[in-house]
Amino acid sequence: MTRDFIDTQDWSWEDLEGILGDAVDLKRTPLQPLLEGRSIALLFFNPSLRTRTSFELGAWQLGAKAIVLEPGKSAWSMAFDEGVVMDGDAEEHVREAARVLSTYCDAIAVRAFPRFKDWSIDREDLVVRGFARHATVPIINMETITHPCQELAHLLALREWFDTTDLSGRKYVMTWVPHPRPLNTAVANSAVRIATRAGMDVTLLCPDERWLLDERYLEDARGNAERTGGSFQVSHDLAAYDDADVVYAKSWGCLPLYGDPEAQSAAAAEFRHFIVDEAKMARTANAAFSHCLPARRNVKATDAVMDAPSSLVIPEAENRLHVQKALMARMLAGVATNH
Repeated sequence: MTRDFIDTQDWSWEDLEGILGDAVDLKRTPLQPLLEGRSIALLFFNPSLRTRTSFELGAWQLGAKAIVLEPGKSAWSMAFDEGVVMDGDAEEHVREAARVLSTYCDAIAVRAFPRFKDWSIDREDLVVRGFARHATVPIINMETITHPCQELAHLLALREWFDTTDLSGRKYVMTWVPHPRPLNTAVANSAVRIATRAGMDVTLLCPDERWLLDERYLEDARGNAERTGGSFQVSHDLAAYDDADVVYAKSWGCLPLYGDPEAQSAAAAEFRHFIVDEAKMARTANAAFSHCLPARRNVKATDAVMDAPSSLVIPEAENRLHVQKALMARMLAGVATNH
């Protein structure tokens, strides 16, 4: 097990299985004093509903104290570039912030979306990796350019739906859906990774090549599939829905137009028919449907799909609480505290 939880790709399948197993136990027995006297700093550079609630409540249910900070609002704005001349808005550098928080808290969790200006910079994940570089306590990724906690909640929801820990051979469709503005690729990046690690036959469905994910994540998906005996392919054809066992919906922007939200939105407007509706779901093998939330109803998916008995959007969101508690407990188990 690595010290930090930034990408699931860095963790062994055995360790991820351990977290999921603990999550099942914590779901049955929520109040366990596994982290009594511990503390975690939760840094939110971006808004949150599920992530903040589940981490803050989860820490409390384990006996820990969560300190919520919003840099630029309730905390000083920060700089992350090395060698930067800090004559702009940032009052504090991550070098000091990470080290100071490390003297107070036993772990630091970070939620920081990309800036949506230059993908060559954003893909370096400077905020969470800056904390990992300078902190002396474990770092947890609460969503940056990947969303590893969502991956675990999603995987647990699928295991519960199919009533098995073995999802190999299931036909899994990660589909792009419309949105009025371009969004982060984090959930899609994460979904193709975890689904291929679980041995599923994964299809990334998107309008055309402009909406392909960064090659790094496509290569990870291909490699995972080769190792697990699953498969990975890209499709631009809605026939990908045929006989699917899982449909996971998410909107994301296109990298060739990254930094130009107007152009991205105009391009996406051509593909409103990618909405997940009853007709598409009827082509599946009674597939489970999910979305990480928040989801714009009747833009990304119709009311009928969101509210169907096979919709896992609420169980998956609930599972954020359980997997994150398991994660925090595992990461801090046996780690000495001086606080």
